Amino acid sequence: MGSKLYLIKEGEISLKGGNRGLFEKRLRHNIKDKLKKWNANVEKQKGRLYLHLDENADDDVVRKALSSTFGITGFARAYETEKDIEMIVETAKKVLKENPFGKKGSFKIEARREDKSFPLSSYEISLRLADTVHEMYPSLDVDLKHPDYTLHVEIRKKAYLYTDDEKGPGGLPVQTAGRGMLLLSGGIDSPVAAIRAAKRGMKIDCIYFHAYPYTSDLALEKVKKLASLIAPYLGGTRLYVVPFTDGQLRIKKLSYPDETTLMFRASMMQTAEKIAKERRASAIVTGEALSQVASQTLDAMSFTDSMTEMLVIRPLVGMDKEEIIKTAKEIGTYETSILPYEDCCVIFSPKHPVTHPDKAESRKHYDALEMDEEIDKAIANMDTYYFNPLGEEEISEV
Repeated sequence: MGSKLYLIKEGEISLKGGNRGLFEKRLRHNIKDKLKKWNANVEKQKGRLYLHLDENADDDVVRKALSSTFGITGFARAYETEKDIEMIVETAKKVLKENPFGKKGSFKIEARREDKSFPLSSYEISLRLADTVHEMYPSLDVDLKHPDYTLHVEIRKKAYLYTDDEKGPGGLPVQTAGRGMLLLSGGIDSPVAAIRAAKRGMKIDCIYFHAYPYTSDLALEKVKKLASLIAPYLGGTRLYVVPFTDGQLRIKKLSYPDETTLMFRASMMQTAEKIAKERRASAIVTGEALSQVASQTLDAMSFTDSMTEMLVIRPLVGMDKEEIIKTAKEIGTYETSILPYEDCCVIFSPKHPVTHPDKAESRKHYDALEMDEEIDKAIANMDTYYFNPLGEEEISEV
């Protein structure tokens, strides 16, 4: 085992029944996969996971990794010692030197004695450690309800000490709820949709439709950047870049002007289904929110859904734009999403798009476009990029 330790708290997993072990196993795997460069080892004890790493593990990278791993509600740099009160006191001094409290405010000792054979009660442990804190910080007061600082000690197989834990993203571990294929644009919405789907355990890969030269290489780099930013939450992700210039030009030339966007959305669904089936995904995920734009009315979405036999998931369907923007800022994608490089959906948009299409009539119009050959050609020529669980581009496949 390594010499650097992190305590990890589970959330929703603890509510699972007979299949709880499967969720915990996946969470341990996801953590180890992110931090394997430091020989990560994850040990399970009742209600806790303990992550052991090499001494040289980068704390900032570890915190970023854990704060983007679904299934974790909280984590903290922890310190392990033997179950001896004098050793616990000495370890507390070390903890407070490496993670100092401020000189003003209040503190609390939170003692948890899982091992009832330990000779001191939780209250007695708290008293001893409170004396230690007072020696180091004589100006701090005790506040049991709303402290500014907390020193935690847990008596389990050994004694574990840590200060205030950091917040994890919650949810369920990625890869516990099947695979989905995200339609990733360069906008604000689709990265947020990916995060919300992944939070429920879905493994997400991404598809981007590129219409060079109508959409520039800068637009492609923008989408690759978005993929790298969401990859830590997704446990790594593949980005399939589909060259769709010829397909879009065909749609623009042959479709009714007000149906151009609708026909393009239909072709995206048909393309996504083919790629998803090849990659053994069972759902298509989009960033659509009800009535946000013309192609996102109930009638329009009902038509585009008819182009696939797969389940279409819209995690943002009931969110307003401000809620979506807030989440985008929280996950760090907003500033990239608003860069002024338009995606292919915008380039070919009609001035007055149809908002309430007749499903049967629109399907006739789409079938008349005969898009199968264009779609197959685009898939055959698509590029694949891989971003690992730390968000680094690891493999590029052409």
